[in-house]
Amino acid sequence: MAKRGGFPGGGMPGNMNNLMKQAQKMQKQMEENQKILEEKEFTATAGGGAVEVTVSGKKEVTKVKLTEEVVDPDDIEMLEDLIMAATNEALRKMEEEQASAMSKLTGGLGGLGGGFPF
Repeated sequence: MAKRGGFPGGGMPGNMNNLMKQAQKMQKQMEENQKILEEKEFTATAGGGAVEVTVSGKKEVTKVKLTEEVVDPDDIEMLEDLIMAATNEALRKMEEEQASAMSKLTGGLGGLGGGFPF
């Protein structure tokens, strides 16, 4: 009677070692990419360039630039909305680049466990 679910020839330990080495290599590459991304800056504008916001890869606002015309004491709400819109767009750009970098690393694994039965 044939065994079911076994690994013929004891090949699993070698495959597991290969898998662990690949996972460690991928983790190191992810850490290096994260450091590079954290040092980058992402800038977005709103109101036709009246408001410009720059964020770092660490999700910190590093610069806010306003044109003189957009500073209207009678319409502070518009300025608040423009700052919020520019900040959200800069953060979206940063997250998009991080996702793209991660996708290149994982090579379409569909997440870090994609397709593995555990």
